Amino acid sequence: MEKKLVIAMVGLPASGKSTVASKLKQCLEGEGLRVSIFNNGDVRREMCRAFDSSRADFYAPGNAEGVALRNEIARINLERAARFLSDGADIAILDATNVSDRRRQVIKDFFPDLPIFFVECVNSWPELVAASISRKIQLPEFAHLSPAQAAKSFQERIHHYESIYDPLVDEKNFVVLDTLHNTIVREQSQAVLPYYPIVRDLLVSDWIRNLYLVRHGETIYNLEMRIGGDSDLTVRGLVQAQALAWHFADIPLPYVFVSAKKRTLQMTESLLHDRPDCRVVVLPEFDEINAGVCENMTYDQIARDMPQVHAERTRDKYNAVYPDGEGYVTLKDRVERGIKKALFLSGNAEHIMIIGHQAVNRMILSHFLFRRTEDVPYIHIPQDRYFHITSTQSRKVFELVKFNG
Repeated sequence: MEKKLVIAMVGLPASGKSTVASKLKQCLEGEGLRVSIFNNGDVRREMCRAFDSSRADFYAPGNAEGVALRNEIARINLERAARFLSDGADIAILDATNVSDRRRQVIKDFFPDLPIFFVECVNSWPELVAASISRKIQLPEFAHLSPAQAAKSFQERIHHYESIYDPLVDEKNFVVLDTLHNTIVREQSQAVLPYYPIVRDLLVSDWIRNLYLVRHGETIYNLEMRIGGDSDLTVRGLVQAQALAWHFADIPLPYVFVSAKKRTLQMTESLLHDRPDCRVVVLPEFDEINAGVCENMTYDQIARDMPQVHAERTRDKYNAVYPDGEGYVTLKDRVERGIKKALFLSGNAEHIMIIGHQAVNRMILSHFLFRRTEDVPYIHIPQDRYFHITSTQSRKVFELVKFNG
């Protein structure tokens, strides 16, 4: 007997629904299943003029004309999903807000004989919502508006959906997913759903197709053996930056994430040539370890003037914390928060790059590749190579690649 499943996304605009839907599709197709995403927004863009669908009042619950048109869009999308499943396919993913009980009842009435799994995406980080909005307003439907006007319109659209939002409570089969942390907040399962084990595992797993983890090039402080600070790249560091750009010339990079330190930003300058669509996103979570009172000191100075600090780091480098600063043990949480933000903001892009620092990159590597904590501070992080990381359900890749320079 054929096993078919309808996965219905639920959540406000900019909550990460489409990213989760795309991740589910890619992995389930890797299992040999026929899967397709049916996005209400795609149908809306087929049917509506950009001017109409970019207006916030188009989504107002009191706009009878807008409600009727959006109901028709939903009906067309449901019919397309039904045809797909009746043609021998396995899973249809309905990518729409579906925030009201009424809309979810329409879905259940449309598929009375098929199991339906609701996946509600929530995102409570205002900065990530803002970043998601800035990505959404790049769509052609907002081209006639200024960035500020488009962002304002999209925020108002979110408020309209908030006014009719009914969180998942009574559905037979659902999960509520924190899309930043990939954690399930609530769930309920009253039936044996097809493909449920793999779907649930996917929802809580990082999904990386190609992450390029780069350390900034040589800096003045590197030559002077100083720690921390905000040093510039040396001439050799700039050569390494150019070599990195040449190495990645034929690889699309829609997102490059960097720290707030200028040496990582300088590393992107050559990389950005002829990449008008590449977005550089500064995440302070990827700043180098804060050495506190030891900032800007050389290792020899620390050993001579602060022997206790030197001895503690020699004895247990992972758990040692710089006075008024950080250690690897305290760095872990903020770096993992940065990883989650980068993955959320990149929207499941096929290629992304992080340009970080020695200690930070060690922590990023340890997130994806198990290392004993006592060994993490000694992972080799060269300045003329990068780590290529793939982490999906079916493929794990960790390779160190030289780009010269």
